[in-house]
Formats: sequence, structure tokens, C-alpha cells
Amino acid sequence: MLLFEANRVKHYIQDRLLLNINQLKIGKRDRIGLVGRNGSGKTSLLEIIAGKLVPEEGDISQHAHVELLPQLKRTNTTKSGGEITQEYIQQALNSNAALLLVDEPTTNLDTNHIEWVEKRLQEWQGALVIVSHDRAFLDALCSTIWEINEGQLTEYKGNYSDYVEEKEVEHKQAQLAFEKYEKEKKQLEEAIRKKEEQAQRATKKPKNLSSSEARLKGAKPYFANKQKKLRKTVSAFETRLESLEKVNKPREEVPIQMDLPNVESSKNQVILRVEGVSGMVEDRVLWNTTNFYMRGGDKLAVIGANGSGKTTLIKKILNRESDITISPSIKIGYFAQNLNILNNEKTILENVGSSSNQSETLIRTVLARMHFFDEDVHKPVNVLSGGERVKVALSKVFLSDVNMLVLDEPTNYLDVESLEALETLLKTYEGSILFVSHDRQFVENIATRILEIQDKKISLFEGNYKQYKSHQSENRDPAQDESLLLETKISEVLSRLSVEPSKELEEEFQRLLKEKRKIEEQ
Repeated sequence: MLLFEANRVKHYIQDRLLLNINQLKIGKRDRIGLVGRNGSGKTSLLEIIAGKLVPEEGDISQHAHVELLPQLKRTNTTKSGGEITQEYIQQALNSNAALLLVDEPTTNLDTNHIEWVEKRLQEWQGALVIVSHDRAFLDALCSTIWEINEGQLTEYKGNYSDYVEEKEVEHKQAQLAFEKYEKEKKQLEEAIRKKEEQAQRATKKPKNLSSSEARLKGAKPYFANKQKKLRKTVSAFETRLESLEKVNKPREEVPIQMDLPNVESSKNQVILRVEGVSGMVEDRVLWNTTNFYMRGGDKLAVIGANGSGKTTLIKKILNRESDITISPSIKIGYFAQNLNILNNEKTILENVGSSSNQSETLIRTVLARMHFFDEDVHKPVNVLSGGERVKVALSKVFLSDVNMLVLDEPTNYLDVESLEALETLLKTYEGSILFVSHDRQFVENIATRILEIQDKKISLFEGNYKQYKSHQSENRDPAQDESLLLETKISEVLSRLSVEPSKELEEEFQRLLKEKRKIEEQ
């Protein structure tokens, strides 16, 4: 059963053709992940499907109730982002929509809340279209990926990981097509060159042949005819060369080789030691006294719920507070969401180059990885979008004259393509990395050790994220599952209260809150 269909859709932003989609169909049980660069038109497409935006051209048909869950912004400061998202998700699920459109539901959520949203959407029976930069989220929920690239929409069967594999196959095929084109082009150019040389020689008098002999043998007409045939062959080759369909070379990633200070001498040595440090915000204890260390070359992920004290820990380390020792050989580069390291009046290249000892060639190579190509690097920062400024700030920190990166939520506001480019850079980085992230795939791909803040305690896990999750599931506290179940029930009751308030629902809500507080106290 079709829930939605559209044909020959064209939508413009001023004079720019943002979307140019020939056909769209959404079926009853479709689970679609919508991906593309920031600004490619993903949110606009969701609004068109929801009927909230009318494109300049196209035939649109809705055959069922559609509900749009837009990107959420906190307006109620008494509730966390996770609580607000839970309420919105629950209200959308209670709306009896056949098609649910969800725009970046995991932004600013901690891992527990992301997994809660994931579970609720997995249980839902209707169709889904999801915009998300969380690849693990897309893998868990989607069976089809729609990619928007330069206005065009391409459909790929499977989840996000299947889509990545298919894109790799496409890249290899494009590389083979380019190599075949180059080979044929060179063969034709070489054949033309040789025939041109033969034609030139045909105009000259042969050696060891006198003028009288040449006249007797009719050499002139013979060589004139030979030259004419050669010119005809050259013309045929040139026609084939002109008709050869040009194949552009796929972009290749150039290896990044950076000269970082003191990397070899600090390798596997303790570069950061935290001893007897506790975390407090006013009268609230974030974590009790803790001890841990970090070695040179470590890629240490700091994970934990929102409000658990991750950023507080990072700031204590950056401020080198008492009982925190950092090796004199370590130079730290820090990325924070406020982007205060950027000068908005200067260009991208000037911003990045101002704190880097690397060559301009290498700086441009890194910027190209982050999708700032050619003349883009001369754009002033003040004309860039929020996502583009994040990429400039990350590039600036990465290329700075440092040997340790401290990154606080670096993946927020990045599209998936930029996120994967950042991953590639960090994987090859020879220095040390301390980072905070709720992006499970990012943590899994980068981290070599895990630092978890939970229940006012900091624990260091010796292993990567996959090993940590395996260990966690083996030692899971049943109270955590019970708490998550109660959160789900509380969200359901809240959603119903907003639609049909009653004394019974209010009593149920208070009972669930009391039960949750009891579990938390235990």
C-alpha cells in the first residue's frame, strides 16, 4: 500500500535548484534513512512529504496521515533535551500516523536516551523516514537509504552499512571506468601522433632516389596519395577521440603525513595522570574521588549521561588543576562547541594556517577532506553555515602545532560525509586524543580505551567500545533496565495527559515518578 508518492518535484532556494527529484514512493512498512551533506535539502524534502512546504513544480499525493517530528530546540529549561525528545517522540507515536518523518532526533542526546528513541521506533508499526547523522541509529532502524546529492535522489537497498559498501563499489567502478577512458584516450593520441609523423615523412623525397628516378617512377603522385590516406586515418582517429565520452577522475584521498612534536618520545609513556580528583558543581557531586592515567598514543573516549560531568572533567584537565599532572612534552589543542578559536573576519585558510606549522599543501589537503575545495578556502568564516564553521574549527585544531587533541562533542552539526572524513583523519593521527562523544559509531571507530562516568563514579575500561559494550551487557544491572522501562511509561502517560487530562492519569504519573526516584536512590 502506498502512503505517499511524488513525481517531477523541483524546489528552489532563491535561484538555486535545491531538489530535482523524478519520482518518490513510500510504502506501508518502509524504513528509510535520508542522508546528504548539510544544506542538500533533507529537511526541505521532509517538509514537502509532510505537506508543510509546496515545491515550485511536481505532483504530490498523500494517501495517509503523515506526522513530522522536526529538529527539536529546547525551550523549556526545566527539562533536559532527552526528556523533551521523549515527550515529542511519544506524542508522535500516539498520533495514529501511518508515516512518521523524524528530523535529527538524536542531536544532543546521551547514549541512554538515543537507545530509548531507537527502541521506541523499532517497536512502531508504521513507515519511517529518518534524517540522522547517527550511523548506528540508521543501521538499527533503516532498510533503505535515500541519498540526496546535488538535488538528485538515489535509492540504495539495505541499512547505512550496506549503503557505504555500495558506495565503495561505485567508487571502484568509477576508478576502473576512468582508467579505461585514460588508456583508450592515450592509445588514440599515440596513434594520431604516429600517423601524423608518417604523413609528414610522405611529403619528403625518399633517400637514395635521384630527381630523374623519382620522375620516372611517378614518386610524387604515389607519396601524395599515401599522405592523403594517412591524413584520412588521422581524421578518423580524431573523430573517435572527440566522440570518446569523458570520464572524470574520482577524488582520491592523499595520505596525511604530519610532523608532530615529541610524538615518538611520548609513545606509550604516561602523559596524563589524574590522582584523587573529584567533581562538584555548587553543592552537587558529579563524581567521587577518582584516579586514572593516559598514555601517549591513546585515543581515550569519555562517555556518560548528559550532566554526568564529562565537560567538567575536560576543563579540569585543560586548567591543569591540582592533582592533575600533564607531561611537559605534551602540547594540547582544544575543540569546543563555542568555536571561539575562529576569527570570523579571516578566511578559512588564514584561520587554519595561523596556528599551524604544516605546509600549505598539507593544510589544503586536510581542508579538502573536510570538503573545502579549491577557491572555497578563501571564503571568510563569517559567510559559512554553522556546520561549516565546526569543520573549520576541527581542521584548525587538528593542524595546530600540538601533539594531543582534546575534543568536546566534535560530531555535533556534522553531516555524515564530514563525520566520516573526520574519522579518517583521527584514525591516522599519531598523537594522543581525549574526546567526549555520544556517537556510538564514532566512539567505536576511534577509541582505544573508554573512560565512563556513571553513578558518580569514573571507571577506565582497557579496550575499545565494542569490547566495552560486550563487558557491559555481561555485567548489566537489572535496575538500569527497570529505570529505562519506567522512563518509557512516564513518557507515555505524559503524552496522554497533554491530550486527555484526568485525575487517574495524574495519579499514575505521580506513582511512576515515585517509583523511579526509589530506584535511583537504591
